[in-house]
Amino acid sequence: MEKIVIYDTTLRDGTQGEGISLSVQDKLNIARKLDALGVDFIEGGWPGSNPKDMDFFREVQGVSFNHAKVVAFGSTRRAHIEAKDDVNLRAFVASGVKFVTIFGKSWDFHVKEALKVSLEENLEMIKSSIEYLRSEGIEVFYDAEHFFDGYKNNPGYALETVKTASEAGALCLVLCDTNGGSLPNEVEEVVRVVRKHTGAEVGIHCHNDGELAVANSLMAVSGGAVHVQGTMNGLGERCGNANLVSIIPNLELKLGYDCLGEGNIVHLTDTARYVNEVANIALANSQPFVGQSAFAHKAGIHVNAVLKDPRTYEHIVPEAVGNVRRVLVSELSGASNLQYKIEELGLDFPADKKVQQQFIAKIKEMEYQGYQFEGAEGSFELLLKKEAGEFDSGFRLESFHVTANKRGGQPVYSEASVKISVGDDSYHTAADGNGPVAALDNAIRKALEMFYPKLKEMHLVDYKVRVLDARDATSAKVRVLIESTDGDSSWSTIGVSTDIIEASWIALTDSISYKLLKDGKVK
Repeated sequence: MEKIVIYDTTLRDGTQGEGISLSVQDKLNIARKLDALGVDFIEGGWPGSNPKDMDFFREVQGVSFNHAKVVAFGSTRRAHIEAKDDVNLRAFVASGVKFVTIFGKSWDFHVKEALKVSLEENLEMIKSSIEYLRSEGIEVFYDAEHFFDGYKNNPGYALETVKTASEAGALCLVLCDTNGGSLPNEVEEVVRVVRKHTGAEVGIHCHNDGELAVANSLMAVSGGAVHVQGTMNGLGERCGNANLVSIIPNLELKLGYDCLGEGNIVHLTDTARYVNEVANIALANSQPFVGQSAFAHKAGIHVNAVLKDPRTYEHIVPEAVGNVRRVLVSELSGASNLQYKIEELGLDFPADKKVQQQFIAKIKEMEYQGYQFEGAEGSFELLLKKEAGEFDSGFRLESFHVTANKRGGQPVYSEASVKISVGDDSYHTAADGNGPVAALDNAIRKALEMFYPKLKEMHLVDYKVRVLDARDATSAKVRVLIESTDGDSSWSTIGVSTDIIEASWIALTDSISYKLLKDGKVK
């Protein structure tokens, strides 16, 4: 099985994406996760550009990696000075790394207009930078910036830049589609030309401005590239970098290359979700291979076929990349969807087809009223148990009262009181919060935690409100979706009403009931 080197630049190029900022500790944690996944090289940053990256390279010296090598990134030397006197090149040496990636200009337009140097001086900058780093015991990857644009404009000079880098001792010539505008057939052809012209190992580094970064990377491998650069989940500047999370399974599972080492690809979903969690970015449900919806089935006819053979509507087995199959229950559901969910949840639901059809009809009516159970599987499980006669919420509402108060220029504050019964006992309490829903949540907890202490483990991690029909203005129904966690697992619940407080109450109490069910406090 042919090896493709996987070079991850999430910690450098990925952090150039809008809204992404990683602390030194964040970067160290992600680096450990990437190493465990089986990535070959981890680009940690540009040590000459900022103190944070220098701190990372200092700290990472104390980290023991099982497989991955840490790489520093930066440019060739500045014009008209010796390489040994260049501040950035000296920072590479000081960082303690054994591998460095330097980028240089391949496009004659950039050489003349951006660097303002001669074409000959640019070649000397490439040559002397690589030779200096190698003399210091550092191996060098050469990133040929804007290579495809340069090749289109002046193929002879673009090829001369990479040949110069190869002759200076670069490990690999990485061709960069820096502006992200190349097409797959162009990439494959140019990679073949560079390999023939230089005889060197070739790599690829693509950006996604044309929505083709993954395709371009795969076509580069088809053209003979043996080194692929990208980021986890395609994080990066503008439209992002080539998404390794899509590239790797396509190379391994469909084209038969070795990217991560035997068995490691099953950790892909966990790693992808971890990286976005640390970066505080929601992972798109629809992201291929690792998204929550990547193997989700909603239409009844699809589910019926998947139950017979998953290959009917799945291009790979979800477990191959550490993901799972999901069947959604909605207004498009049929008996197959319901049967799958019953078996998945291990419920003793009546096998009577008439009863099941009545439940499906109820689901469809509730979705017509505004519920959406595909995004609130906690509420769906509770509803299924109620219909099967297997559910006890663990408490009953007697009443609640919520007020919002504002005095003068002071911020608004809210108060809530609730009266709840548990068995033969009732409890009446009040609490405040920075909004009516927060106050209600605090009051419910205060009332129930004396009966169910483990509720202290639970907290809300997301709260979404959607107006279902804007034509009704302030009288419109709203859908409230709440995500909760107890540190062990997460679940979502839903409430719908013309009153946002009532909708929130329904979702909140479902969330609490699900926690009690999970802990075995109710049946």
